Amino acid sequence: MLGTGSPARSPYRPGGTPPAPGNLAPVPRLSEVTAALDALWPAHRAESWDAVGTVVGDPGAEVRRVLFAVDPVHEIAEEAVRLGADLLVTHHPLYLRGTTTVSAATFKGRVVHDLIKHDIALHVAHTNADSADPGVSDALAGALGLRVLGPLVPDTSDPEGRRGLGRVCEPTRPLTLGALAEAAARALPATAQGIRLAGDPEAPVRKVVVSGGAGDSLFDAVRATGADAFLTADLRHHPASEATEHGPLGLIDAAHWATEWPWCEQAAAQLDEISDRHGWELRVHVSKTVTDPWSAHFDSTGAPN
Repeated sequence: MLGTGSPARSPYRPGGTPPAPGNLAPVPRLSEVTAALDALWPAHRAESWDAVGTVVGDPGAEVRRVLFAVDPVHEIAEEAVRLGADLLVTHHPLYLRGTTTVSAATFKGRVVHDLIKHDIALHVAHTNADSADPGVSDALAGALGLRVLGPLVPDTSDPEGRRGLGRVCEPTRPLTLGALAEAAARALPATAQGIRLAGDPEAPVRKVVVSGGAGDSLFDAVRATGADAFLTADLRHHPASEATEHGPLGLIDAAHWATEWPWCEQAAAQLDEISDRHGWELRVHVSKTVTDPWSAHFDSTGAPN
């Protein structure tokens, strides 16, 4: 696992192609690296409301060091500066909605100013990474040790039926709902929220749907699969209440950031492989900084408990 203070991923792994003796490895330009990222997560596969692609950066600039993170917040920008990164790749957009200013008096404007001041580019892969193959939910399933059967909401433009939102999975061994929640608590990064469960902890889980990020708009699709459990984030009261009343569907609710962080490692490994194939002098890092907005949790002890 990589992050600030960790050794970078080597640009030449065992089995890779080392530079010829006396020759320096080529340093890719930003345009080359973003072309590789766009091949992994094409912008046209993002939702119409999304804002993906390169936000800041000179296409001709050299890129030697890349940092992957979930959120383009000030703390991550500072980490990129400390690391000496030339490119920051985040899952969440900086400007999801239109803006009329990048003034440093605003926190988003400050991020832009800090990145430009230190010659750091910013590239975003959001819903185009959600539906990719592999995508955000594949990384989540992998972290939980689940076997992916296919997408929950298939991308109709994919003839192979592998792309789409969410993943329908099965455990690799007999599992209960409680054991699945405990596995999530062990596998996902620690947050103040932790893991919440709705349902019988002893209920067997033979089929489970996972969806990184907010997932309570997907309940109809989840029920249609006949799943025993649904692991996602940002479950609101009314959709969750109605889902549990509708039938015996166990719910596991994790922090939004925690369900998407595994994608950073998956994405970094994908870029690392591309770099190795091209023989680039490129080092890839994954931020360990927790940018989940919640910082503490207190058990409720008041009435009627």
